[in-house]
Amino acid sequence: MNKNIDLSEKPLSKGIKSWAEDDRPREKLLAKGPLALSDGELLAILIGSGTRELSAVDLARNILSSVNNSISELSRLSIKELTRFKGIGEAKAINIVAALEIGRRRRLKDSLQKRKIVSSRDAFEIMHPLLSDNNYEEFWIITLNRGNVVNKTLRISEGSLAGTVADPKKIFKLALEDNAASVILCHNHPSGNLTPSKKDSEITQKCKSAGLFLDLPVLDHIIIGADNYFSFADEGLL
Repeated sequence: MNKNIDLSEKPLSKGIKSWAEDDRPREKLLAKGPLALSDGELLAILIGSGTRELSAVDLARNILSSVNNSISELSRLSIKELTRFKGIGEAKAINIVAALEIGRRRRLKDSLQKRKIVSSRDAFEIMHPLLSDNNYEEFWIITLNRGNVVNKTLRISEGSLAGTVADPKKIFKLALEDNAASVILCHNHPSGNLTPSKKDSEITQKCKSAGLFLDLPVLDHIIIGADNYFSFADEGLL
């Protein structure tokens, strides 16, 4: 005879305090350093405490699972979106958003210190902190001098999740005002799909032609994803 199971009597998961000391995130960080911790354990430290049913680590893992275990996707969540998880109130959500923003600013500062571009990877590393966490498309250019040293990173336009409009007249007006010797085009795809659209290819070719006429060549067009990129130059499309 089957017995009905009373879910209210289901044992609650054990809290972090009941774990072996080496398995507790804070103690583990103190003993072994931050590199020894998983993303979930680091997030659990920010969360601080879980719920009656879930430890802070379990809650952190659930949150990460909802964003495909991607810190980049996590950084796109708003405070309102984070508070939809049971156990995450406004204060905890603010802690998470603030910590991720500190990380983004550090990456941006580090990237700007690398001023000379000799490969598409260099351009990606400079633009990634500016674009990878956006929920909407933005179009930027990098202006360079004759030694391929970065003059400026300039935002041309911002749009929606689906796309943005880049005006070649504005691109080259700003580049000429900056006395640039060459430019690199750059925009992001919030969806993570790095395949260039028809419009991406069209704007690339328009700018290439304009750059040749103005003696201000377009060296590349980079499409930024969460953690990777597409280079028109590397693919022989420029």
